[in-house]
Amino acid sequence: MSTTTTVPTLDVSGTPRTPLSRLVGVEIRKAIDTRAGFWFATSIVGLVLVVLLIYTLAAPDDSKNFEDLLGVGGGVLGYFLPILVIMLVTSEQSQRNGLVTFTLEPQRSRVVAAKFLAGISLAATVMVLAALLAVVFTLIASATGASPEWSVDGNLLFNGFVLANLIGILVGFAIATLLMNTPAGIVVYFVYGLILPTAVGILSALSSGFEKVAPWIEFNTAQMPLFSGDYQPSGEEWAQIATSGVIWLVIPLVLGTMRLLRIEFK
Repeated sequence: MSTTTTVPTLDVSGTPRTPLSRLVGVEIRKAIDTRAGFWFATSIVGLVLVVLLIYTLAAPDDSKNFEDLLGVGGGVLGYFLPILVIMLVTSEQSQRNGLVTFTLEPQRSRVVAAKFLAGISLAATVMVLAALLAVVFTLIASATGASPEWSVDGNLLFNGFVLANLIGILVGFAIATLLMNTPAGIVVYFVYGLILPTAVGILSALSSGFEKVAPWIEFNTAQMPLFSGDYQPSGEEWAQIATSGVIWLVIPLVLGTMRLLRIEFK
């Protein structure tokens, strides 16, 4: 007599997939639940506080307006927010938890979107805190004898604070997805953000021909009209921003996203 053994099966076809909002929440927790992530985010806010304090004490009274303090805080964030995003994206590879992440959520594109939205959310939170610190130090400047103006130029607020930091975040995200290594991503970002503009500035000073070409091929140089003067680039300057942006942002972002979607985690 033969006995037929029925192997039990688990049908999960009717189980709804994990909401994107939950994936974003998980990525945010992964970014700040580690000691490195938490203290780095805290250090960014602390550095903004220290810089604003020094500026409030050292700057002349007519330069202690809310607009000035907001610009100083935005300048500090521009250097460090992309690193926060780089750490968030590369954690899957550096901490070797990619297998867990992409097993729980096999559709990698949703994880990539969640990481991007989590990075934007963290950056927006830090930017809001920086703006609040600018308000506090404007009040301190007023209490110490200055007569600060509270009005803010709309172009400065959007271009110099919001757009500048958003571009930095996108560049950091592109570098992170392309390299998937935290130390390498941070080094490449500082080369892009500090060394490359300096080298281009030196070459532009030495060659008038290169000075004309530089905005078309170097993203930082092309962005200068967004953050200075009347904050209103001309048609040619917008074309330079678009062209260099494709080279330094769009192409790395596309290639990096494709790599993250196909990379083999171990």
